[in-house]
Amino acid sequence: VQLQASGGGLVQAGGSLRLSCVASGRAFSTYAVGWFRQAPGKEREFVQSIRASGDATYSADSVKGRFAISRDNAKNTVYLQMNRLKAEDTAVYYCAARGGSYMYTDPRMYDYWGQGTLVTVSS
Repeated sequence: VQLQASGGGLVQAGGSLRLSCVASGRAFSTYAVGWFRQAPGKEREFVQSIRASGDATYSADSVKGRFAISRDNAKNTVYLQMNRLKAEDTAVYYCAARGGSYMYTDPRMYDYWGQGTLVTVSS
């Protein structure tokens, strides 16, 4: 599976962005997908994840109620809708995939990674 993340950019605090993660390869619908982010000088951190079937999601407390993950398996795409953005959301955002339905929060558990897309929130 190859992943391509896109949709990042510069936005003012309080604004919104939608990130996309498009997968190539077979059987994407059998992979759980997670979004992670890494700010300068910090470790990569979990944001949200979604089960392969799309019927369950899990969120970090820091983005709960502001971000929403979803997927369209017919389009091999996972989305991250980010609302009410804050300056502390500034980071490179990565999508990652792992076979199976379990939604891991540990980035070491994911096998496939996209290249990352930069989100900058100005205050």
